Amino acid sequence: MTDRAFAVVRAGALTTVQDLGRAGHAHLGVPRSGALDPGAVRLLNRLLGNEEGAAVLETTLTGCAVRPRCAVTLAVGGAPCPVRVEGRPAAWGAPVRVGPGRLVEVGTAVRGLRSYVAFAGGVAVEPVLGSRSTDLLSGLGPAPLADGAVLPLGAPAAVPAPVDAPPWPGPRDELVLRVRLGPRERWFTPAALESLATRAWWVSPASNRIGLRTEGPPLERAVGGELPSEGMPLGAVQVPPDGRPVVFLADHPTTGGYPVVAVVREADLAAAAQAVPGTVVRFVPYR
Repeated sequence: MTDRAFAVVRAGALTTVQDLGRAGHAHLGVPRSGALDPGAVRLLNRLLGNEEGAAVLETTLTGCAVRPRCAVTLAVGGAPCPVRVEGRPAAWGAPVRVGPGRLVEVGTAVRGLRSYVAFAGGVAVEPVLGSRSTDLLSGLGPAPLADGAVLPLGAPAAVPAPVDAPPWPGPRDELVLRVRLGPRERWFTPAALESLATRAWWVSPASNRIGLRTEGPPLERAVGGELPSEGMPLGAVQVPPDGRPVVFLADHPTTGGYPVVAVVREADLAAAAQAVPGTVVRFVPYR
């Protein structure tokens, strides 16, 4: 077997195809989607000589296992995890050459939550609205990986990658999210806004690609009732009736009716993607 593709041997808890997303379609009700840790994707693609937006696999905690049908160079990054080729340890965070038919096992993350598997040439599934990303909310893009699935690979770049071992930032012990208050901060009491800036929350196990849910002190409302649906940006900190903030991530809905007390800086969202349940979360207002 020499075709440019790989077979999925073990799909893992939730492994999806992701690139940098399908921006520009929110007016149609289509989220941007894309990798929750885009910096990891860009770095892996740089290692392999791909375009920075080439599609990769995004795994969730338990990793995955694949068997390339051709010789391919791949790299694993994001959350640190063990990597094995035919049962033997292989490098994490660096290019690895794998022969056809060899089993590549990406293990459980030892820190962080989401690991990424990139291939020279990228995962070449059919794009939808300009992106190959799986969107769990709308159902656009390829389905999450299943055991036995076969996915195509693109042609690798002719020029080798210029770097082979860049530094990788590790997942943080405490998640600090810089936020700009608004647009609905007046729907909350002064005490609630003080709590937002000074108290700690924890990442909830109910978090997913749509949003990072928190556990901790509820934010008290100053205004009752609910809003008509309005646009929701990436990083919106929406407060549902239980009063516990939810940070909207890549697969978030484009509209919503709960008030948004603040919006997280986009640069901080990659760290949110790697925050495991129980991680301390702090919101830091800035102007």
